[in-house]
Amino acid sequence: MLDKKKFYINGEWVNPYKENDCEVINPCNEEPFATISLGSKEDTDLAVKAANTAFESWKETTKEERLDYLEKLLSIYKKRFGEMAKAISLEMGAPMDWATNVQTASGRDHLEDFILRLKDFKFDEHFDEKSNNHIYYEPIGVCGLITPWNWPINQIALKVIPALATGCTMILKPSEIAPISAMLFAEMIDEVGFPKGVFNLVNGDGVGVGSQISSHPDIDMVSFTGSTRAGRLISKNAADTIKRVCLELGGKGGNIVFADSYKNAVRDGIRNVMSNSGQSCDAPTRMLVEKSIYERAVNDAVDEANKIQVDQASKKGDHIGPVISKTQYDKIISLIESGISEGATLAAGGPELPNGLNKGYFIKPTIFTNVTNEMRIAKEEIFGPVLSIIPFDTEEEAIQIVNDTSYGLGNYLQTEDKAKAHRVAQKLRSGCVYINGHPADAGTPFGGYRQSGNGREGGVWGLEEYLEVKTVTGWK
Repeated sequence: MLDKKKFYINGEWVNPYKENDCEVINPCNEEPFATISLGSKEDTDLAVKAANTAFESWKETTKEERLDYLEKLLSIYKKRFGEMAKAISLEMGAPMDWATNVQTASGRDHLEDFILRLKDFKFDEHFDEKSNNHIYYEPIGVCGLITPWNWPINQIALKVIPALATGCTMILKPSEIAPISAMLFAEMIDEVGFPKGVFNLVNGDGVGVGSQISSHPDIDMVSFTGSTRAGRLISKNAADTIKRVCLELGGKGGNIVFADSYKNAVRDGIRNVMSNSGQSCDAPTRMLVEKSIYERAVNDAVDEANKIQVDQASKKGDHIGPVISKTQYDKIISLIESGISEGATLAAGGPELPNGLNKGYFIKPTIFTNVTNEMRIAKEEIFGPVLSIIPFDTEEEAIQIVNDTSYGLGNYLQTEDKAKAHRVAQKLRSGCVYINGHPADAGTPFGGYRQSGNGREGGVWGLEEYLEVKTVTGWK
């Protein structure tokens, strides 16, 4: 069994330079189930050196060679699919059905899609028929990849796979709160037999390894998913070395429910927010409801929230599990209490533990009504199973309220009027707009406006993030 105190550097599992242990907590029972080591500057430097050395030969591999490696990785991922689901369920408290059918499946799906996109991607092409200019797409170099705890393998796949596909080398720093899935993924990389130094993993926290990666002079690019606060720090740390910085940050999505929405629009919106225990950056945590159906919508929302069960991750079913940590739990409870104190109506849930669960970071699905967009619960990213319902009169008012935020990741709207849906979607300032519950297709770009970040992940756009573009003249 893998020694969780080791790092994967230059094709080997190695001991950390210094022993600095960190317990990994099971959020279902608040007890440690594993211990990892947090990396030091020496560990980061060793990984960066290995990646720089490997880049010289890895960048010269052909697309066909890299496809072969990725297809082998996909085969191994499928073989060890069940192990990955168990690791994710244990480290973040995701119920097994969700950990299997959604969380772990996302890693497989991204692998399959990037393989498909890579097959059709042209790394060089002539500018046009009359020109003597040629365009090359070349790997940017050594990449520092910093991934979050809420969608662990999803975000690892969205960063590691396109970096490998484009000929880059990398250092992965997963969240120290949920690192086990990343270490299992490193085992898969090792099983494939990627060349030494192409992929390296160093565990650590943001202050330590995260800061070392973002400021390192020999790292050419940083891709980070996490909080907006941490994204600002990474941008500042990276400024002196002028490296490329790609950020997928927080969100405060709005879900506009018009009077002509389909029958179960409100109930589906509640399920969307509460899934993953509310721990998704593009969750539609502000539901805007047209006043003519406001009372019915509130009744549907409360009824649906009360139907959602909260229970242990080890159990099968469509219930939700705990939030990830004591820190997150305390923050969410504080925001629920602020909603009450600011005068919003607590219509479902609340700060008390769910019935029968006296240990673990469990939070009841919580609904606030009579919310104004000036309240903390409407402004701040809660990152838990909490929804605010806000009434509106006109289409223009709904658009104004949704856009009245510093974020811009994902927004949603529900209407049977196609012309209105298209009109409103174009006015919402966010990287994604989801109409009538339709999901984004595989290979479409994901990312945000404003303080939700910059850059895009997924599909061809995800490949291009890891490439430099070169013009060569005098080709003919």
